[in-house]
Amino acid sequence: MEKKKGFKMPSAFTILFLIIIILAIITQFIGGDVIPAKLSDVVMAAPRALVGYSGGEGASAFSVSGAIDVSFFVMMLGGFLGVVNKTGALEAGIARIVKKLNGKEIYMIPVLMFLFSLGGTTYGMAEETIGFYALIVSTMMAAGFDAITGASVILLGAGVGCLGSTINPFAVGVAVDSVQAAVPGLKIDQTIIMGLGALLWITSYLIALFFVMRYAKRVKADKTKTVLTAAEVEATEAAFADDEEEEPEWTGKRKVIMLLFAFTFVVMICSLIPWGDFNVHFFDGWTSFLNGLSFGEWYFQELQAWFFIMAVVVGLVYRLKETEIISAFMNGVADMISVALIVAVSRGITVIMAQTGLQTYILKAAADALQGINSGLFTSMSYIIYIGLSFLIPSTSGLASGSLPVFGPLAVKLGLSPEVMIMIFSGACGLVNLVTPTSGVVMGGLATSRVEFTTWVRFVGKIMLCILIANLIILSVAMMIL
Repeated sequence: MEKKKGFKMPSAFTILFLIIIILAIITQFIGGDVIPAKLSDVVMAAPRALVGYSGGEGASAFSVSGAIDVSFFVMMLGGFLGVVNKTGALEAGIARIVKKLNGKEIYMIPVLMFLFSLGGTTYGMAEETIGFYALIVSTMMAAGFDAITGASVILLGAGVGCLGSTINPFAVGVAVDSVQAAVPGLKIDQTIIMGLGALLWITSYLIALFFVMRYAKRVKADKTKTVLTAAEVEATEAAFADDEEEEPEWTGKRKVIMLLFAFTFVVMICSLIPWGDFNVHFFDGWTSFLNGLSFGEWYFQELQAWFFIMAVVVGLVYRLKETEIISAFMNGVADMISVALIVAVSRGITVIMAQTGLQTYILKAAADALQGINSGLFTSMSYIIYIGLSFLIPSTSGLASGSLPVFGPLAVKLGLSPEVMIMIFSGACGLVNLVTPTSGVVMGGLATSRVEFTTWVRFVGKIMLCILIANLIILSVAMMIL
């Protein structure tokens, strides 16, 4: 493949630091309650984001949770994958799957995308997906596709699920609580929330699936049709392609390792689903023996320990020496360092916005813009405003709790459906989180896949436009009839 010449887009780190600098410059000219950012604020944004940061008093008080838990989780995951890769089981397993499919590899895409979208719509599967990128990208490349196909399966799959959240407690759960708390006596109809969420989810999934399947078929037929640059193709092949001439042997030991590999991720998924919110108490008590918390209560600290334990178990089962386990684990951690740092730097944007008051200023300005607007335009204008807000505030739960106490009552005051207002938030937030560089999920997933952010933007732009149009039609009709 002939290398492309000319302007080279900056890396993910550079893009994120530029956004922090631009936001800091903007604060110099706003005035009012917005505090101008100092040079030290820019310099310390990422370090503060890593460990968490809070400040201010009274109404200006703020708190940004640290990215250290997510970053360390990514590194422990990398260590686990390093040990699994040392056994050769993952490589042999992928080769086995591709061989079994024998020309039907394309059908992996709709199945996997649907499973990830199911996780998104039910419990907001996001950061947890970073653990799957190496496996899915490797599988897709072995099947004859490219790295961006693998990244799309996860990022678009889970993303459209979050966009059309039905019972996702981190999106619609927080949103419903926020609106009901802001409007005493108001009762949100959960049936409408679930129905609209399902409609947004399925239509967005079908749109994304159509484009990904079409692209995957084109790339499998002709590798020069990839949207990846020559440098990206080289990087992805170095990271994920099989260098062995012969198919790795599918031994009994490797079968056991792959069972342990699958078990590890099944436990991760089960541990993160908020079972109590669904009135499921099967896991209460007996699943807490390992770290003191039952399934449904685990989060990144518990997962860090879990992946470390399973890395040791895999190494011992395969009879690796102690030095081999440690070496493989550390090599895997090293592979994920850049991903972990990208997650931290992306949260530095939230730190700058929170400590300067820019976040509050933008929310107030957005709500003022909707005052007195024609109800027919309310849906479209609200969606567009939420696109901007979601870019600046990538935390779904943070945006819900910070904005819907303002936008929910505004919809009620205008005689419009607060349920549709909640789904406007969910749809717009989900759409932006497919592409925003302020999201550690997007940047971390792409970094793991060795896909540049600018390449992803080019690939996903048309898909997002079609999803946007479908969302606006569904939500506008819903606002008129509800």
